[in-house]
Amino acid sequence: MKGAQQTTLRDAVAISGVGVHSGKPVTLTLNPADDDAGIVFQRVSADGTLEREIRADVRAVTATEFATVLGDASGPLCSTAEHLLAALRGLNVDNVIVEIDGPEVPIMDGSAAPFVEALDQAGLTSRALPRRYIEVLKTIRVANGGSLGELRPYQHGFRVEAEIEFDHPLIGKQAMALDIEPNSFRREIARARTFGFMKDVSKLWSAGFALGASFDNTLVISEDRVLNPEGLRFADEFVRHKILDALGDLALSGHPLLAAYKTVRGGHKLNHAVLSALMADTSAWRVVEAPAEPVRRSRGHAELSPALAAAAYGPDVS
Repeated sequence: MKGAQQTTLRDAVAISGVGVHSGKPVTLTLNPADDDAGIVFQRVSADGTLEREIRADVRAVTATEFATVLGDASGPLCSTAEHLLAALRGLNVDNVIVEIDGPEVPIMDGSAAPFVEALDQAGLTSRALPRRYIEVLKTIRVANGGSLGELRPYQHGFRVEAEIEFDHPLIGKQAMALDIEPNSFRREIARARTFGFMKDVSKLWSAGFALGASFDNTLVISEDRVLNPEGLRFADEFVRHKILDALGDLALSGHPLLAAYKTVRGGHKLNHAVLSALMADTSAWRVVEAPAEPVRRSRGHAELSPALAAAAYGPDVS
């Protein structure tokens, strides 16, 4: 945290793909933004004309059952934003303008890795202002049946502790805890893919969902095996993806969190409920700035330390 400045992109970068639920082609362009801009989504027409704009914020969430959907009183602007948001937060990108010409962020390979690659291509640059954080001051807990979500104070950055349990021989009970910073995100979380069950496909298609799902962008599970030819990327890829989703959903706090987040048998709906409960209790958090990095003198020179060193395709289930 010490000495951290706000960041944005050096250059714009475009990504094209299909929406996993809509099945429609979409192009998304990430653009540099000014200090304190935050993450802003702009819906543009095919010729690039700006149609609508919305800041990525917990108050902009309009649906959470099948994905995180952002919008306002005039309706949804884009859905399935969580993997992109996870990449932005995982790499400490504070300010960016996201132009999108369709109703859904492209699913790419079902993970955050393609967005990480795009951000690496664009490059990051530090800005003049210090990074702002939301420091959690007291525990906020939301329980719903067998699911539990909890944010608690944590002075060492942002930590996620996730537990999942599925009545399936390939998943069962999995747990993982990780302090999230760029290196750990890249190494442990970014490549974990969204997953779904083959038995649910027909029902989802008939309801108008998962129309763009394929083995190229979804980890598909039958009764006893993974159907994707490449298999699993991690033995516990399922819980890692739940951490990815949680990171993306909680990015809607508006600033990086100084907190530990525990999620037990949760998903988008629970993540949103916990973050909403936190924001509603103004005694539970405060905005703080990164303190300036002190000047360290060595051999007669002044030196500054560097400032930058989803869910299954169905309702959230336990």
